[in-house]
Parts: sequence; C-alpha cells; structure tokens
Amino acid sequence: MAEPSLFARLVALVGQIAVTVRHSGQAPHQPLYGTAPEIPEAKPQGKIPTLKMPTARGWEGEHQPVAAAGLKVNAFARDLVHPRNLYLLPNGDVLVAESMGETRAPRDLFDHAMTATMQRARAAGASPNRITLLRDADGDGVAEQSHAYIENVRQPFGIVLIGDTLYIGASDALLAYPYDAGATRITAPGQKLMDLVPGGHWTRNLIASKDGTKLYVAVGSLSNIADEGMEAEENRACIHEYDLATGQSRIFAGGLRNPVGMAWEPEGGMLWTVVNERDGLGDETPPDYLTSVRDGGFYGWPYCYWDRVVDDRVPQDEAKVASALQPDYALGGHTASLGLCWLPQGTLPGFPAGMAIGQHGSWNRSKLSGYKVAFVPFENGKPVGMPRDILTGFLSPDEKYSYGRPVGVAQAADGSVLVADDVGDVIWRVTGA
Repeated sequence: MAEPSLFARLVALVGQIAVTVRHSGQAPHQPLYGTAPEIPEAKPQGKIPTLKMPTARGWEGEHQPVAAAGLKVNAFARDLVHPRNLYLLPNGDVLVAESMGETRAPRDLFDHAMTATMQRARAAGASPNRITLLRDADGDGVAEQSHAYIENVRQPFGIVLIGDTLYIGASDALLAYPYDAGATRITAPGQKLMDLVPGGHWTRNLIASKDGTKLYVAVGSLSNIADEGMEAEENRACIHEYDLATGQSRIFAGGLRNPVGMAWEPEGGMLWTVVNERDGLGDETPPDYLTSVRDGGFYGWPYCYWDRVVDDRVPQDEAKVASALQPDYALGGHTASLGLCWLPQGTLPGFPAGMAIGQHGSWNRSKLSGYKVAFVPFENGKPVGMPRDILTGFLSPDEKYSYGRPVGVAQAADGSVLVADDVGDVIWRVTGA
C-alpha cells in the first residue's frame, strides 16, 4: 500500500496530539459489558471526535494470537488480501470475502487526519473485491489450496448458499451466482437481485432463513448520526428481509446504526446481530451491542441509544424514541464488534453454548478496546454473565501497533473455529489444546 503523503501524516499527527491533550488528566474508561451496563453520561466531542488507531504491523515469523487456556491456534491460511468474512460450504471448502473500505476525497482537516489514520491502519485503500476459495483436502487443519473463486465484485462481504445458488452481499447489490459443488471458480456473471446503496458503512452481510426461503441483508448507515439528513439514510441502518420466491424486500428491523454479524440462536429461534453504535459521545457512550432482532423492531438510531437515552445532537422524533427497543447485551464502547457465530456447547473445550464475536477494535476512544475474539455464554436463549476471551494478542501492549484485527468468525466442518484477520491477512483456526 502506498504511504500517505507528508501532509496527510502531519494532519494525522495533529489529530493524535489533539486526542492526547483532550484526555490528559482523565482516567480512561474500561469497556462496559453485560445486560445492565452503567453507561457514562454523554460528553459530546464536537466536530473533532477522538481519533486513535494503532499502525498496522502484521505478524512476523512464529508470532501469532494468544489462545485462551485449553485452546490452541494455528494459521489455516496465509497470504490473503484483507480477508473480512467467512462462509463454510457443505463440502468443507471455506469461502473468504476479501474487501476493504474505499478511500474517498477528504472534505476537511479532520477528514484528512482520519483518512491518513485509516490507511496507516490498513482499514481503507484499494479493495481486492474478491471471493477466495480455500480447501484443506488432507484434513490437517491447513488449507493447501487457494483459488480466486469470484472476482470483480464491489466490496463483497456476505455469503450464503441455498441449494444450487450462491448469494453475495456486495456494497452496491445483492447478487446471485450458479453454484457447482467442488468447482474452484465461478466465471458466470452475478445476477442482480436487489440494489443496495454503497458508501458509509459498506459491509452487506447475509444470512438465510431457517427454511431457506428468505435472505436477511444487513445494511449500515451512511453517516454517524444522520449527518446528511434522514432522506440520505433511507433503506439504511437496518436489516432487510428479501423473499427469494417473489423478489420483494421489506425492512425487517430498523434503527440499527451498523449491524454486521448475524446468527441464529437455536433454543429461542431468534435472529441475533452485533451492532456498532455512534461516535463522539465518549469512550463508553454508548456501547456496541449484541441483540436479538424482532420483526418490525426499532432499536433507536439515530434518535436515542440503549434504554431510550436521547442523543441531543439529532433532531428528535418522540414517537420513534418511545418505540425503541433496548438491546440485549453491551459489548464495550467502540469495540467494532463485527463477526458473529453461534457455537454449540462443546465446540471449544470448557466453553458452554454461546456466541463468538470478532471485535475488530476501536479507532475512536482514548484507550483502545476490542482487538480480540470474545465469547458470550447463553442460557435459555439469552446471553448471561461476562464475556470470555477466545483469542487475544492482536494489539501491542503499548497500543502503538496492531498485528492483526479479527473480523468474521465461522465454525468449520471439523468443529474448529475460523477467524478472518484483515490486517494479518490470515485465517486463524482455533481448537482444543
């Protein structure tokens, strides 16, 4: 990746100095987790919110993430290009969405600082725009085959197979491709089923209904708090339900600023998602969250957060605030919780049933948070207790460097847990020790 210009680096440095000055003398907040977090009072940061992100370094030699006690980790595949999301095919092959946020022209001084910071952290640049197929034919836990499966798709993320059709969530469209089991490449053009608006929060994750008749499409907001008005946010900050038989779609649930990972919880039968909340109100205000998704539910964005706490920066709608549902479980402020995967009890030794969450890591708080794969235990269809770590060590102790940043999480055919690391360009594999 090309180095940012000297001007951009200077702007980023100025932004970092501003962050240091702003938070001098303040004790950094620890991430808030659980069903009843005590969220600090909002402290609006104005037009220059906190900007802090480690420089992307990658993994060198035998260096790798740290697995929790009783677990071990190995590289399932290396030398990918910004792998973001994972999908397991019935034959055991692994599909990987390789994509990245697109760089746009900065609009002001802070935009310059943010752009330079994101490029330094490998969070924006030239997107690979590819789905790669990985195959571990000999079953040794390392993929010995890598194939360019689908190319030239704008920022692919979501992947779902239903029957003989493979569905891809690109940033600008829901696409369908013919699937041939065992093939290592799809050359047929994708059929566009649904237009999606690119830009802003660009990941378009997919999950199928249990009966395979519908697709759920997660679409994040264009901006932080509807900065360009609600018309610009039409059909965004929501999860769409797409009916495969009729080709019709509707908003299944709204008020979700940036829903990304989705998973079905088998006992309660509910769809769950992880959501990235708004910026500019403090380190822990409000927390990102894990929540069940009710048909027709509204979760507050942009008018309010958590238990109907009004965001005074936004022109208000009292009826919307009154209808807002409280999320189920706080995941810490700005942890960038992106990946989500249900793990049955016994998947990992010593872990009950629950959700594995890829926490990509913060860029907008005084003390960094996330940068790990967390696990939230479930009982009776609901999250309980505090989260546990599955993988850590993605961040240097002094917070200057990120060796990797976890995103998508999936369970492989052999029961292992796979994690996409978009800074390390690795797919990690977690098993019992």
